[in-house]
Amino acid sequence: MKLPRKNMLPRICSQAMFLISQPNLLANKKRKFMLSTSISKESNNNVNFQWAPFPVEMTGVSITVPSPSGSKLLVIRNPENESPTQFEIWSSSRLEKEFRIPQSTHGSVYADGWFEGISWNSDESLIAYVAEEPSPCKPSFDCQGYKQGAAKDKECMSWKGQGDWEEEWGECYAGKRQPALFVINLNSGKVHAVKGIAKSLSVGQVVWAPPVESIDQYLVFVGWSADPRKLGIKYCYNRPCALYAVKVPLYKSEAAQSDLKSMEELTVVNLTQSISSAFFPQFSPDGKFIVFLSAKASVDSGVHSATDSLHRIDWPTDGKLCSSTKIIDVIPVVNCAEDGQFPGLYCSSFLSKPWLSDGCTMILSSYWRSCQVILSVNVLSGEVLRISTADSGFSWNVLTLDGDNIIAVCSSPIDVPQIKYGCLEDKATNTTAWHWLNVSSPIFKCSEKVTSLLSHLQFGITQIPVKDVSDCLTKGAAKSFEAIFVSSKVNNAPDPLIVVLHGGPHSVSLSSFSKSLAFLSSLGFSLLIVNYRGSLGFGEEALQSLPGKIGSQDVNDVLTAIDHVIEKGLVNPSKITVLGGSHGGFLTTHLIGQAPDKFVAAAARNPVCNLSSMVATTDIPDWCYVESYGSKGKTIFTEAPSAEHLTHFYSKSPILHISKVKAPTIFLLGAQDLRVPVSGGLQYARALKERGVETKIILFPNDIHAIERPQSDFESFLNIGVWFKKYCK
Repeated sequence: MKLPRKNMLPRICSQAMFLISQPNLLANKKRKFMLSTSISKESNNNVNFQWAPFPVEMTGVSITVPSPSGSKLLVIRNPENESPTQFEIWSSSRLEKEFRIPQSTHGSVYADGWFEGISWNSDESLIAYVAEEPSPCKPSFDCQGYKQGAAKDKECMSWKGQGDWEEEWGECYAGKRQPALFVINLNSGKVHAVKGIAKSLSVGQVVWAPPVESIDQYLVFVGWSADPRKLGIKYCYNRPCALYAVKVPLYKSEAAQSDLKSMEELTVVNLTQSISSAFFPQFSPDGKFIVFLSAKASVDSGVHSATDSLHRIDWPTDGKLCSSTKIIDVIPVVNCAEDGQFPGLYCSSFLSKPWLSDGCTMILSSYWRSCQVILSVNVLSGEVLRISTADSGFSWNVLTLDGDNIIAVCSSPIDVPQIKYGCLEDKATNTTAWHWLNVSSPIFKCSEKVTSLLSHLQFGITQIPVKDVSDCLTKGAAKSFEAIFVSSKVNNAPDPLIVVLHGGPHSVSLSSFSKSLAFLSSLGFSLLIVNYRGSLGFGEEALQSLPGKIGSQDVNDVLTAIDHVIEKGLVNPSKITVLGGSHGGFLTTHLIGQAPDKFVAAAARNPVCNLSSMVATTDIPDWCYVESYGSKGKTIFTEAPSAEHLTHFYSKSPILHISKVKAPTIFLLGAQDLRVPVSGGLQYARALKERGVETKIILFPNDIHAIERPQSDFESFLNIGVWFKKYCK
């Protein structure tokens, strides 16, 4: 007896692993889990995810990287204190190999998403990676003075000194001096440091070049110069960098796997001398070319982040590289897009395998005004298509590819993240329309109470016309900016309003889910999340309109957005509060000084309050110059500001208006913040107290700029909610 045809449809099966983090409030850490699933794709365009019954906790795991074939998994556990770094190679059923790399070889492997680079070679016998260079020996002393030879830790009659101070890469890189390049042989466990790279370069994002028969293989990596010194690099794409290649001498062992010959003083080639920025190198599947992102608009102008561009280099099949390699533009910087058109590339990373089967189409995520979207990019023709749905206002982020299909996640300010599976509707007709299927997932489940609270909310993205276009020097600067408005569906009377302001200033608030903002919405507040001019995602002219005008243009944009929703009757003008961090805190403290009767309360997280003092203490003093002076700031930047410079910084600072402030203000400050040092927020808060303004300060002794440790994040937003409720009765 034959089965019905529908039961005989072929299935295509694949495996996926999802890495998940969850706050552990009691331990004040984030738990990491891995949840696996089997994916069956049926020919009738149905997809089924068969999830494992329980996730596996990844205790102590810093990073995991599957091998090219998917048959092995590299697990790295970085050391605590002086213990070794642990490399583990797992197969589908067991731990196959384990190596412990002592601190004398190298320190922690970089797993930060920026310097981070871990790459398997093609036969899966070697792994190239970036780790902290071993620390230089500390001088030893005893009661007689300097002691020859290194002191042992447990010697009671001597001690280790401090030695010379060494520069670090600022915020988030405390204790990290020099990312360097290493290769481990997985057969022997032997680790080789790659020689020949100048000490002035910090390296990252390493990838193996495709193997060429009988020719030694290349490693391609990104190098950042520390000349004249290391400025803060986290969130700062304006640090010049280039792609470099180094030829690694290999031979085939008896097991037909690659091993290393001598690694002494190799020749390093700069592949991108003609461009000021090149990072995230990615080889095409056939190995014929390499693509990379560039933040040249940021480097050349001096702003910390700007519109990206995408480029391509043809890779020589004979293995002979030269520094005059031609760089081909794939996606140039977009200065001013027409309404509804591609606004430019704003891409924070690439997938490890971003290619469709045609070998020339990349799938990536990018900002598009107030949304994050998924793009397909043909790197040969330069064609860019928005393939995530454009009519919902949701934000999308690609997670991985499943052959020519896409696994993504989408969310909105009122919708928790949902996994989506995307596929072309009909490849036979050469259509470019993508069909997105819902995936039932245990990952983003939430309680009935949370679901009920979110169901009573609505959101929309509002266009805000520029108030005075006569001040605009470019067409892009005169175009409308946006605000995301979140409110209750049942709105008999307008709820109190929280104006939410992002930092940067060259960042963006996306129309994605935020548990912190959802919490504030659940307390009965509407939210006005403003993407003032200068935000990412709106074209380069709009972004570059802000430097030199901070404290005026951005302040006026926020006030214009508030007036816009007041005029529409969406807001009670007597119950408006404001919340921002970093540059958002700069705007918060500016607003309560420049418009003192507009706000009933404010909350500032690590705010920029006094540029004239910040310039001497921050890890990014150049930011103070560029944002205060505009394009001139990059050329006049100095480590020794003149009295004229300091006066100009003060004139741009919120503290200039402090005598007019009335709004009760809560400050949330991270004591380990290197970006906006805590002294600035404390000075401003003390000055408010001195003037009789009600002020509350919560200082988190172990937090940095982001204040994102689970207990600190929990406590800060709980206090913000209580503070705003108190003054919005």
